[in-house]
Amino acid sequence: MTTTTFSVVTGVKQRTAGTFEVDLSAAWTVGGRPNGGYLLATIARAAGVVAGQPDVLAASAHYLRSPSPGPAEVVIEPMRSGRTVSQVRGRLERDGVAQAEALFTFGSLSADTPYWQDGLPDPRLEVPGGERVPSEGPGGIPVAIMDEIDLRTDQPVGRVHTGRGEIRGWLGLPADEPFDPISLLFAIDALPPATLDITNTGWVPTLELTAYVRARPAPGPVRVLHRAHLIGGGRVDESCHVWDRTGKLVAQATQLAGIRLG
Repeated sequence: MTTTTFSVVTGVKQRTAGTFEVDLSAAWTVGGRPNGGYLLATIARAAGVVAGQPDVLAASAHYLRSPSPGPAEVVIEPMRSGRTVSQVRGRLERDGVAQAEALFTFGSLSADTPYWQDGLPDPRLEVPGGERVPSEGPGGIPVAIMDEIDLRTDQPVGRVHTGRGEIRGWLGLPADEPFDPISLLFAIDALPPATLDITNTGWVPTLELTAYVRARPAPGPVRVLHRAHLIGGGRVDESCHVWDRTGKLVAQATQLAGIRLG
């Protein structure tokens, strides 16, 4: 694994009150294009400078284009500043053209035990282990990001089709960097498409993604369950749940993605 931490590869340089320079890493790509969760976390890093609240609580992103790695700009627009939560809009641009846009809610995460919870899935992963996902996907697609992260799944991705439409695994960041609210926005999009548990496909690009950060995770890798729900009309919706090593739910997400079968 690389020793370049996630906080470094999502680093931003403030140029004006609402604009930031970023350098999208070629190492955090799938098929030569930056991973959607990595892009979302990079925008959130800039948004956090402006938000006036410590933690990202929610994000809703639309992916308009798929940028190439390299220099880019993030533009942040404050929407509302409140006592307990603030909302800001972030836009990733290349040469003045919008590539992705996201709306964020920032506030303060609580360390309290949840008052009530029900209906959450069980990842059925007790200890870190399994087979590390390789940096070449089905059909020879280069997945450079897998050389950066430590992702170990309970079954070989793309080589076993159970028909359940789900992938379960343990995820670690480079150099054993602890997860925080920003990097959890990457974790909810880090696993390969859950459709690979049904059939092998090419690139499955994210169109829209909504994420909730529920708690700060304990140090160490996180458990992730990525599940597909309905495939049809050239699209698939997926859900993702993330737990820390203590079993606490720390993030969850849904997304709509494009898919090409056959």
